[in-house]
Amino acid sequence: MPNAIDWAVAERVAVRFGGREPFAASYHYDSLPSDFDRLTATAQELVEAHTGWRSQDGAARARVVDRADWVRANIASFRRMLRPLTERLEERMVPGPAAMATAAVAGAEMGAVLGWMSTRVLGQYDLLVLEDEDVDDQDLVYYVGPNILSLEKRFGFPPQEFRLWVALHEVTHRTQFTGKPWLRQYFLDQVQSLLSMADPDPARLFAAIGRVAEAVRTRRNPLDDGGVVTLFASSEQRAAMDRVGGLMSLLEGHGDVTMDRAGGDAVPSAERFGRVLRQRRSNASAPAKLLQKLIGIEAKLAQYEQGERFIARVEAVGGSELLERAFAGPEQLPSLGEIREPDRWLDRMGVPTVVAAGS
Repeated sequence: MPNAIDWAVAERVAVRFGGREPFAASYHYDSLPSDFDRLTATAQELVEAHTGWRSQDGAARARVVDRADWVRANIASFRRMLRPLTERLEERMVPGPAAMATAAVAGAEMGAVLGWMSTRVLGQYDLLVLEDEDVDDQDLVYYVGPNILSLEKRFGFPPQEFRLWVALHEVTHRTQFTGKPWLRQYFLDQVQSLLSMADPDPARLFAAIGRVAEAVRTRRNPLDDGGVVTLFASSEQRAAMDRVGGLMSLLEGHGDVTMDRAGGDAVPSAERFGRVLRQRRSNASAPAKLLQKLIGIEAKLAQYEQGERFIARVEAVGGSELLERAFAGPEQLPSLGEIREPDRWLDRMGVPTVVAAGS
């Protein structure tokens, strides 16, 4: 049976595209593993003390990687995540040169995206946990050492502060999924549901073209809602994407708020770190900005802002106790629409909002 995606091609293209950061060979690199082992533990203590959540999976484990290793880890993760879709595609494929060429093209496209991302990402929490795979390679907090060193040197960031700041962000996300155990399975179920609905159909292309034309007429960028994938989604898939989008906005907004509050005096340069990295994103070249839109990164960045506004509104009405209700279970999660209009979620929770009308 032919493969839907040539993963070997994806890896080769991504590693070549990502290139090699000179700092990967620097003597400074040798300090990163021990630093992040220590700072990841510190970050977990700070985050758990602030949120009151306790990880059900024990201590967070750090792994410092270079760009190529980050690519390989994400390819492994994508292969696991996309399995329901790729298996159905492979059942329909006719063995032969055409199938091999299609798989190679798909691999090259995925590799180009992962390669570009490998030059930008600083850290990542891999939330996939599968019983039939090596536990030592799961539930890890990854740090892309060359990229972290490059930013420290380029902008004169104090290394210990900046590394703790990065650790706080990733450990906050791990604490969300391990401190509220139902969240992990719910998120994975939503993604699997979305993938199971995917059914490549040429007719979708014409529907997508219609969406582009309508967006152009209304002067709205058709990629603003989450990348090119949204153009080909059915109404049922878009509803599932909205559920995932609402969850991710809540998690990203909560992550940013939590890392800032938990870091406190331990990261006095936090505001500067955030400002520089936002400026770095806004200064991306035109091709890079287009790629960001195509793969939905700009939509992800919007999730931070929308999630933070949602949290600010909820806390203005009922403090952290009310915000906890959003993490109580699937029924209490805000939808993407409720993230954008928090009072809709407050109404659904039966919370009067007039007390905060002036906030």
